[in-house]
Amino acid sequence: MASHRRPKQPSRARVTVLTATAAAAVALTSQAAHADPKPTKSEVKAKVDKLYHEAEKATEKYNGAKEQQQKLEKQVGALQDKVARGQQELNTLRSGLGSLAAAQYRSGGIDPSVQLFLASDPDTFLDEASALDQLTAKQTESLEKIQEKQRALAQQRKEAQDKLGDLADVRKTLGENKKKSQGKLAEAQRLLNTLTAAERAKMAQDEQRASRAAGDRVELGNEAPASALGAAALQAASTRVGKPYVRSATGPNAFDCSGLTQWAYAQAGANITRTTYTQINQGTRIARSALKPGDLVFFSNTQHVGLYAGNNTVLHAPYPGAYVRYESMNTIGSYQAAVRI
Repeated sequence: MASHRRPKQPSRARVTVLTATAAAAVALTSQAAHADPKPTKSEVKAKVDKLYHEAEKATEKYNGAKEQQQKLEKQVGALQDKVARGQQELNTLRSGLGSLAAAQYRSGGIDPSVQLFLASDPDTFLDEASALDQLTAKQTESLEKIQEKQRALAQQRKEAQDKLGDLADVRKTLGENKKKSQGKLAEAQRLLNTLTAAERAKMAQDEQRASRAAGDRVELGNEAPASALGAAALQAASTRVGKPYVRSATGPNAFDCSGLTQWAYAQAGANITRTTYTQINQGTRIARSALKPGDLVFFSNTQHVGLYAGNNTVLHAPYPGAYVRYESMNTIGSYQAAVRI
């Protein structure tokens, strides 16, 4: 006889697991359907360019702190040498004072009237007493010199200590700006890594080709240069077209923006400072309408600098990933100021 058994019902726990799994699958499908699409190459480039500009700002601040650090280190070294020399002079003065004290001790240290009473030869005693007075005067003079040297030494030590404090602050700023710049560059690299290797290579080739071609296409006109110096600096910079932007580089085969302007003027025989923040205070401020080839032009809150090349164009090192090139001032950023070296 056939057996008629009721089919076994699934347990409640099993039903719960199956339901949860199905719900999760539906949720994942829904999320995938609504996920942000992968950014296009042009979108990635726009974001990367923005990050590069922000990294350049931090780099200029880093360069400024580095320059300040080097100056402070020289000042601290000079003050420490001065303190060491002062201490040596003080030790010499103290040694001389000890010799005078020993001479007094050898004279007996007895009251002069008693010494005169005991002396067998008053004339000899009077000669010795005169010598003793001279010793006392020298001792007083030595004490005054020691006190003066001690005061000077204390002041020099305080100056050195203050400079060391300044140096510690600058080193902290240096580290912060280096970290900030590296963070922006790392973020840009993460974005670039969302592209394929072929897309990244194509972007780099396009950037370099555009930079080199800019020199052939640019129409600079026939504007007279700011000066023979400005003309020479601009000519030197023009030989660097196509060289890569590298953070904190000062040439001759790679540059950041202020590294290029400093290098160009050095080739022309003029030493200018290292950063945008200090270069803007050199030379004579001029109006935008008075710009001439060779003038320095500053953009975006003194974050960027280039050499005016004529016809509203600058020659500059744009940002990481780019190359030295000519570019319209209208495409670089907000114009701030110009100076003539």
